[in-house]
Amino acid sequence: MDGFVVHEVAPDVVVRIERAMPELARAVDQEVERLWQEAFQRVAAGGAGQMFNGRVFSADTITPHLISGHLTEYRRVVAQMERPELFAELGVRSFAVCGVLLCAGGVMVGRRHRAAIYQAGMWQLPPAGSVDAAAVSEDGTADLRRQLLRELREELGLLPDAVGEPRPLCVVEHPGSHVSDLGMALATKLSAKAVLSAHRARGNAEYEQMLVVPKGRLSAFLAKVGEGLVPPAREFLIRAGLTNRSPDSSR
Repeated sequence: MDGFVVHEVAPDVVVRIERAMPELARAVDQEVERLWQEAFQRVAAGGAGQMFNGRVFSADTITPHLISGHLTEYRRVVAQMERPELFAELGVRSFAVCGVLLCAGGVMVGRRHRAAIYQAGMWQLPPAGSVDAAAVSEDGTADLRRQLLRELREELGLLPDAVGEPRPLCVVEHPGSHVSDLGMALATKLSAKAVLSAHRARGNAEYEQMLVVPKGRLSAFLAKVGEGLVPPAREFLIRAGLTNRSPDSSR
């Protein structure tokens, strides 16, 4: 977790759009487009699907009760992932929701596609995805629960009534890309077999491999994958009470 920033959030945290997407200088916009086209072609060639330049939420300020920001083009997010130093010009803090899904058999984990644009080939806690324009209501607030449950259906093939109410844990911000992930605990009474079957039948192909790790084997799994696990996931598992913080770990 070196360099990562952990932001505390309240159970009733609100996400709100408070300004328009800023204009870019011509030279910066051209560089963004170049990086976007290169990444687009690489992802498509690698079989990781297609990227779309939709609008996603970028956080300007993160406080326990209010996260404010604006909607930005996804191509700006991708450009900043490709060249983190562009943060000085773009100021993007892409905001995503990440579920910690506990079923009757254990914790759901997925291995990201090797051709993914971000954290390729690493283990992650699904469902997860950027907060996009579809989650924004007429009053300018973004419904985090709606976004997470949409990811649950798209990635795992599970309907909203299969899980309980999501519980916010914390936000973890990447020091380079400034991607900010909000962890949310989820629980279902479904068995591991039922969850994996739903994924095979109705989920998408975002993950190359899906597993349900029994709680009793979670520590061993985390030790085995080591740095192959996206850093926010470990913090979310700790906050959800599913594993302990190691004595020499830092936030």
